[in-house]
Amino acid sequence: MSTPQHCPGYQTFKTLKSFICKCPECGESKEIFSDEFNKDHTCAKCGKPIDFTQCTLDGGA
Repeated sequence: MSTPQHCPGYQTFKTLKSFICKCPECGESKEIFSDEFNKDHTCAKCGKPIDFTQCTLDGGA
């Protein structure tokens, strides 16, 4: 019996990149994946919208 190597959907998500975005208001970091750039994101700490120009590629993803 073989065990699946990856969860369902792995092929779809393996090319995603992870970005760390900092809130322009309070500096809180939020992780956003490259398929989420078309969505609005707000800071969990202060509720302000997150500016995607503040994002940096997270090399760990």
